[in-house]
Amino acid sequence: MNGDISKITNEAEDRMKKAVSAVAAEFMTVRTGRASAAILDRITVDYYGTQSPLKAVANIMVPEPQLIVIQPWDKSVIPNVEKAILQSDLGLTPSNDGTVIRLPFPPLTEERRKDIVKIVKKYAEGGRVAIRNIRRDANDHLKQAEKNKEISEDDLKRAQDNVQELTDKYINEIDEMLSTKENEVMEV
Repeated sequence: MNGDISKITNEAEDRMKKAVSAVAAEFMTVRTGRASAAILDRITVDYYGTQSPLKAVANIMVPEPQLIVIQPWDKSVIPNVEKAILQSDLGLTPSNDGTVIRLPFPPLTEERRKDIVKIVKKYAEGGRVAIRNIRRDANDHLKQAEKNKEISEDDLKRAQDNVQELTDKYINEIDEMLSTKENEVMEV
């Protein structure tokens, strides 16, 4: 009987960990004052009629804190890379010399920092919602098991308390990541 409970709670915990990882990955793509190749992870480039990830068509380097250098393996794709970067929400202007694209990171304005914090908060809220949905699913499974007489009412209560503890734990992780990222963005 308790195997059902541990299976449900373990599955919920695994899903919550994945939700936290997804938020962390989204945070990595958010621009701060420093150059990071991770912010280009979501950019896709038209490569001979196929949308390809930027890192699949170019070498990406961060030679200094305020600059990313993109070196496409095929020089003919440079205009497409520039176009993809300009169309993204990064707010960066690429420049090329025919062989590489330089992506300078100008210092962020106070207004842009506040906009970025709003984006980061939206990602964090999405993660919190995902975790709450996982909690709801786990509780529904537990209630169904109790209804089917697979677990007792006391077991149900204990299991729901356990799921709530997991929920609180992972929401706190997201809140800590959010606080760290906000400080990183607002740092001048």
